[in-house]
Amino acid sequence: MKEYLESVEEVLKEQNSSEEGLSSQEAEKRLAEFGRNRLEEGKKDSLLKRFLNELADPMIIILIVAAVISGITAAYEGESFADVIIIMAVVIINAVLGVVQESKAEAAIAALQEIAAATSKVMRDGRVVTLKSEELVPGDVVVLEAGDAVPADGRIIECASMKIEEAALTGESVPVNKLVGLLQLEEQKDIPLGDRKNMVYMGSTVVYGRGKAVITGTGMNTEMGKIASALAQAKDEETPLQLKLNQLSKILTVLVVGICVVIFAVGLLRSGISGDAILDTFMVAVSLAVAAIPEGLAAVVTIVLSIGVTNMSKRNAIIRKLTAVETLGCTQIICSDKTGTLTQNKMTVVEHVADDEKELEIGMALCSDAEWDAESGQAVGEPTECALVNDAAKNGYEKTQLKEEYPRVGEAPFDSMRKMMSTVHQTKDGRIIQYTKGAPDEVLKRCTYAVQGGQRVPMTEEVRASILASNKAMADKALRVLCCARRDWDAVPANTEPEFLEQELTYVGLSGMIDPVRPEVKAAIVECREAGIRPIMITGDHKDTAVAIGMELGIISSPDQAITGAQLDEISDEEFNSRIEEFSVYARVQPEHKVRIVKGWKAKGMITAMTGDGVNDAPSIKSADIGVGMGITGTDVTKNVADMVLADDNFATIVSAVEEGRRIYANIRKAIQFLLASNLAEVLAIFFATLIGFTILEPVHLLWINLITDCFPALALGMEKSEADIMKRKPRDPKEGIFAGGMGFDVFFQGLIVTILVMISYLLGHYIESGVWEFVNSPDGTTMAFLTLSMVEICHSLNMRSRRGSIFKLTNHNKFLYGAMIVSLILTTVVIEVPFIAAAFQFTPIDLNEYAIALGLAILIIPIMEIVKAVQRKVEKNA
Repeated sequence: MKEYLESVEEVLKEQNSSEEGLSSQEAEKRLAEFGRNRLEEGKKDSLLKRFLNELADPMIIILIVAAVISGITAAYEGESFADVIIIMAVVIINAVLGVVQESKAEAAIAALQEIAAATSKVMRDGRVVTLKSEELVPGDVVVLEAGDAVPADGRIIECASMKIEEAALTGESVPVNKLVGLLQLEEQKDIPLGDRKNMVYMGSTVVYGRGKAVITGTGMNTEMGKIASALAQAKDEETPLQLKLNQLSKILTVLVVGICVVIFAVGLLRSGISGDAILDTFMVAVSLAVAAIPEGLAAVVTIVLSIGVTNMSKRNAIIRKLTAVETLGCTQIICSDKTGTLTQNKMTVVEHVADDEKELEIGMALCSDAEWDAESGQAVGEPTECALVNDAAKNGYEKTQLKEEYPRVGEAPFDSMRKMMSTVHQTKDGRIIQYTKGAPDEVLKRCTYAVQGGQRVPMTEEVRASILASNKAMADKALRVLCCARRDWDAVPANTEPEFLEQELTYVGLSGMIDPVRPEVKAAIVECREAGIRPIMITGDHKDTAVAIGMELGIISSPDQAITGAQLDEISDEEFNSRIEEFSVYARVQPEHKVRIVKGWKAKGMITAMTGDGVNDAPSIKSADIGVGMGITGTDVTKNVADMVLADDNFATIVSAVEEGRRIYANIRKAIQFLLASNLAEVLAIFFATLIGFTILEPVHLLWINLITDCFPALALGMEKSEADIMKRKPRDPKEGIFAGGMGFDVFFQGLIVTILVMISYLLGHYIESGVWEFVNSPDGTTMAFLTLSMVEICHSLNMRSRRGSIFKLTNHNKFLYGAMIVSLILTTVVIEVPFIAAAFQFTPIDLNEYAIALGLAILIIPIMEIVKAVQRKVEKNA
């Protein structure tokens, strides 16, 4: 059926629906019949393919080659296959863990997408309800407003100056003026997609006006669904940190292969070319390769990021782009809307200034899109308009009754550029009245008359000054003020363009409403300042209102720190950029001013976050380093371009997200430092042992250590809670590398300390075994070195709970880390003490004395690092 060629009545009949929409029961039946309203996704890799991808890693291939060569040699010489079994077991376990971690990360991201799922306003059971867009079915009636993404294909049944941007489908960037009437084919065989003005299509966006449409196609049965297979699937994005780590892994791999070749060549020259010598030297080279590559690095970073963003979602900050997690930790400026973000968005009218308060209340209620809900006894809709409708109802003028007495026959919807809206109504006696409501200074510009003493009088400068004085008096009390005006017509105006309707108006009165400040915002602003972050307030309100709230919240200390959009227009970009640090409150701003503010701060090299909710806020959100959309009041347009969406529209949530971003990044750096220091220690131990001429550890020993005593503590470090002073530090420089802040030195120094402790343990083990102080092949030495290296890395993970602070001053506990330590200690002891496992790993039994010495050396890393950190703190304090 070509719905655009049919009347509204015919389409509703075809869909077995009505203007009141479907019942919940009918919608459930249709959902089962037609399926969910979503496009088919690309096929995901099977578990087997993921497992094979894990095995395709260059280092894993080296290990498999080593296992094959060991197997051939063992078969040839009739020896045990223990080495082969252990290497392959570790390879398989590593691959399985990789698949599990990847699946967990994907599940976390999928859960976030579920939270951030698009919603639509739908008529169900005769009432407007908000549902997930994927629950829409053919026959549903959706309510569309400026800023909404069209959720499915549909036939328009009601339209008030609605314009829709359909570039995603038609390539035409100019919004299309929509209408209700049926279209005529004339001489065409069919009407092109872009000319179907009485239809709405999935993937398009309402940019102006409002309307209703009955859904005719969902999911793959939409025009978007027809081309879905041709749409490029979004690639998995990687954060700058992940890209740096991938680069680091490649560099390490090249370096390791180079070192391995050198060690292999030197070993052959020293031992001569023979079967045993080649195998022994090859295994030493493999040991070095295994030791150098932190296999768990990429997996740890991915899983810590995914768990971090899941935690953020629990705190009402929904991350839509992983890059935002890193950028949050660098945030220096937070530009926030006032209404609903700094305030509660619970408007209540508390003051009127009008000659006829009854007309003011009726006019304000009629010129609103909020509706009266008789069941709850409250208005539903946008909070400001709800306050006006509630105010009228409180005085006996319910919106439902008003709509019957004054049916709407025309309108010019609200526009943030004009800062007003107008509606045209017909009374029962046939009179035509227009009501206009909006920002007082904007509405008054279009008023040529005012009502005073029951009479319509010309708008003189004296009258205007009196009205503006009343406006200022209300604004000084931090009230949000709206102005109402009227215009009488002889007949319904044929032209409903704002320019035509909004002129020669008669001033009716002012309504002042209070929007209480969110109680938690003051503390959040103090926390911002302590964290080196500057809060900026942006509002469309009158300057006096903005100043009153800005001073109450502590954003500004003087009215001189506030500027209006009009004043901003009068200064050049160069002057504004040079003076931008003078202003922390912006009043009466237009959407383009927000872009200018963002660009001004970015020109100063500042990392800037910008909030937004309206359709016109999308450019500023997109141009900010972190675009923050509003989950409650935000339009689909702004949510879709935002890096982060606030589920509660709360400024304090941005601050807690910054803290969480800092925590995640700090923990990832701790995990990286821990893994690299641990692997460097292994490399140095193997390297020095090879140069001296003995084998300190076999490849299987290093594999075990990397799998058990590296990965799990590194993951546990990723769960570490925020350090007490994390929000008292300056924002991180986004240009700093992985090894900034002395981390490169820390990795080298800590790796060297661990190497020395392990070498001492080996030496002591050999001495206890033979009574001679020398570095030669020693089973006791290897066993003790293994125990010390395993446990020193576990103990060092405790040190890494804070890169600079003493672990004895930390007030919180990391249960995950304690658990990882206990499990690692038990498993390491089992490997050494259980005879058949010890034999497979080529360990010899050690007595309690040797065990205690090895463990004691491992524990030494804690006091050593406490001394080092104390010196580092003193040096950094004096720097």
